[in-house]
Amino acid sequence: MNKSLRVFDNVVEAIGNTPLIRLNSITRDFPCPVYAKVEYFNPGNSIKDRIALKLIEDAEKSGALQPGGTIVECTSGNTGMGLALVALTRGYKCVFTMADKMSKEKVDILRAMGAEVHVCPTNVEPEDPRSYYSVAARIAKERGGWNPDQYNNLSNREAHYMSTGPEIWKQTEGKITHYVASTGTGGTLIGTGKYLKEQNPNVQVLGIDPDGSILKHWFDTGEVKPELAKVYAVEGMGEDFIPLNYDPQYIDHLETIYDKESLLMCRRLAKEEGLFVGSSAGAAVQGVVQMKDKFKEGDLVVVVLHDHGSRYVGKIYNDDWMKEKGFL
Repeated sequence: MNKSLRVFDNVVEAIGNTPLIRLNSITRDFPCPVYAKVEYFNPGNSIKDRIALKLIEDAEKSGALQPGGTIVECTSGNTGMGLALVALTRGYKCVFTMADKMSKEKVDILRAMGAEVHVCPTNVEPEDPRSYYSVAARIAKERGGWNPDQYNNLSNREAHYMSTGPEIWKQTEGKITHYVASTGTGGTLIGTGKYLKEQNPNVQVLGIDPDGSILKHWFDTGEVKPELAKVYAVEGMGEDFIPLNYDPQYIDHLETIYDKESLLMCRRLAKEEGLFVGSSAGAAVQGVVQMKDKFKEGDLVVVVLHDHGSRYVGKIYNDDWMKEKGFL
């Protein structure tokens, strides 16, 4: 089939090759163009489709995932959707654990795709038996399931090294000077950043980290301090530990963002740019705005918009919820 016409034999083939779309309103007073890598054009509406495919393919090759097997993973939602997409085309069952701060829409979508979902408390240590990390590990053990472990499985960052990085390099004709993405498992930031720096060591890799995550402190000081972690409203980004996918040599700067400005930026992206995005995407663009002084004429900035706003209609795009949380 001619893939240039975007005709595919199954939904998995549609993963990747997402567009770059220039931001025009929010960055109108910038000295250089800012392009968004709009990842909700993936069939699962997020960048996590990319890693889901790679994680499963690598597990099949190693024998860790057998025909008819069960996939058990802790997820903020999007990785689960990507895994569910790939799994249903290949005959696997899915069990996912999620923190209770995640939107109801994500839980409902996963269940609609045939997955079993366990919702766990947010405000507990990763080692706590009630945490979504621990519950996933227990279920995987009990059921003989395969745990992709997106945080520590290096196939995660390899997926972005093989797809996201080359796409951005080709789309910008090698002119990219700054790459911006939210923190999280580290795959998007490190995998893509590594590829871009190998093409041009001068490309700046800028991570956006929420207030309440420990990654910024770790990057700046080398100290791992889980006690600094606190609950924040933006979803699918930041961490309370250091995933193995991180490698500080591929990061130039981590910028701290705050909930209110990030969630309001989501609303601005919808109203001013026509881009209906999730909280980590709003955070990434808020980070770009905060770092405006880092950019000059002749630069070309690419920022990742990680997922779609449909997962957050009851939160970010709900006036009552925003007022209740003090964001409006």
